[in-house]
Amino acid sequence: MFIERNLGKSEGHGKTGWIEVICGCMFSGKTEELIRRLNRALIARQKVEIFKPIVDNRYHPTNVVSHNEREVRSTPVNFANDILLLAGSCDVVGIDEAQFFDDSIVNVCNTLANNGKRVVVAGLDMDFEGNPFGPMPNLLAVAEFVTKLHAICAQTGELASFSYRLSNDASQIRVGEKELYEARSRASFNEGKKKDETK
Repeated sequence: MFIERNLGKSEGHGKTGWIEVICGCMFSGKTEELIRRLNRALIARQKVEIFKPIVDNRYHPTNVVSHNEREVRSTPVNFANDILLLAGSCDVVGIDEAQFFDDSIVNVCNTLANNGKRVVVAGLDMDFEGNPFGPMPNLLAVAEFVTKLHAICAQTGELASFSYRLSNDASQIRVGEKELYEARSRASFNEGKKKDETK
């Protein structure tokens, strides 16, 4: 179980930084959990900066917004390295939709953590094909804390960990919501893929 703690001085080492990754499929509550952790840091009077890829403008052009419409101010960025320039002297860095960044996001998160910052990252661990998504596997590898969330399967009501695309668009990155994706269990996801292959 993840234990939240405040950034503090460790004897002889200055501030201790680390990386937390929140992952899962669509509609599993990743952004909700990211916002919850960042709000707790704000309550603790820590300096917080939040970033998201500029491509994600589904709910709001700048704010990070969860599916149930909770939101927090953020800074959209084109490139992962922009985060290093904009993070400044904050204590906590939040990053949403990390799967949309290129592999440099891993070095960015490591650099921030090595500089004593708490880095909280949320993203899809698998794409609509059920394959590891972009930089997420490497982020999971370097993180001190990993939380995998699950949704409810839209077909069966069982635990869901896959994002099933309802259209036959083959591009890996396609930003969308319930009109385009369903959370599915492994069995329902595989059944859907078989039907897609016969179309």
